Amino acid sequence: MPDTTPVILSAGSNIDAERCMPEAVRNLRRHPDIDVLKVSTCIATPSVGGPDDAPDYLNAAMLIMTRLDPESLRDELRKIEDRLGRVRTDDPNEPRTIDLDIVYYGDLVKDFDGWTVPDPHGLTAMYVAVPAAEVAPTWTHPVTGQDLEEVAAGFTMETAVKHSSSIRLSQPYTTRESDFDDVRQVYAPRLESLVRDQLLEIGEDPDREGLQRTPLRVAKAMDYLTSGYTTSLEEVVNDAIFDAEGASEMVVVRDVEYYSMCEHHMLPFFGKATVAYLPKGKIIGLSKIARIVDVYARRLQVQERLTNQVADAMTEILDPHGVGVVMEGKHLCMMMRGVQKQESSMVTSAMRGTFQSDSRTRAEFLELAR
Repeated sequence: MPDTTPVILSAGSNIDAERCMPEAVRNLRRHPDIDVLKVSTCIATPSVGGPDDAPDYLNAAMLIMTRLDPESLRDELRKIEDRLGRVRTDDPNEPRTIDLDIVYYGDLVKDFDGWTVPDPHGLTAMYVAVPAAEVAPTWTHPVTGQDLEEVAAGFTMETAVKHSSSIRLSQPYTTRESDFDDVRQVYAPRLESLVRDQLLEIGEDPDREGLQRTPLRVAKAMDYLTSGYTTSLEEVVNDAIFDAEGASEMVVVRDVEYYSMCEHHMLPFFGKATVAYLPKGKIIGLSKIARIVDVYARRLQVQERLTNQVADAMTEILDPHGVGVVMEGKHLCMMMRGVQKQESSMVTSAMRGTFQSDSRTRAEFLELAR
């Protein structure tokens, strides 16, 4: 993620907190301009200043990297709050589904319209300081010069914290059994609930031993398999384009493995891609071609569109003389169901520039692609 700034965010909820906290983190993880590096333990604290019977708060902190400036980031946080049902009133102590705030934005010290960076609560509120120190203990406060670990040490945990929460905001894509020990892990409550309902619908028992953690695993897998929706071409290329005035011959990368999901049945299709281009003064890092294929493969797809998207992306970032892409794929929607032809495969191609207009260039590429 080029030109990014490290940021510490705080999160708090005391309405439907065990759903809203992980959903907020998941929304942040899926934002194209935000990379969530670390999430703290959840701690539970009493509501302060609200109604006497207000539920306890769950609190956590996140260390992120972002391209967004402070005001744009705050706007995106407000959109996530709105998405999760946050209702705003003039009462600053109102119970809330989710509260997302910027605590530190790099080493910035600045007053905005009604809010400040760094957030003063980073020094005065245990429920902000302690989680922040967990995700970035050596982060230096830009005003006091203290490490966040030192700031957190100034609070008496025994009297301030009621208890650590029984949930952990799960990291994405990890399913090792050790990740579940003694902790109820939560990742995407709404998606997990939908998977559980699916299991019930097909006549399964989601509470039996083999299926107890399946909704969590499926939620993580779906986020991974569709991560291309929140990955930008710019992020993948990451300035790995180089001047190469002497490079004028065809560059071909063969046998790039890809895995995708058919948008008609949400079943996998997979295979290999061959990508070629004729440079016009610029070349791209070899691994980036494979990453470009993944950006578009990790979405609900049809192979024809996927092939064209890879060709268009190569054309956009390199402006070469020409681009050629050939993809071969096996589709489980045809192999496992329907006509059940297990040995069938599909070949698609997309040509741009001289690969389309010059028959000799196209023939050379197709020969190399075999």
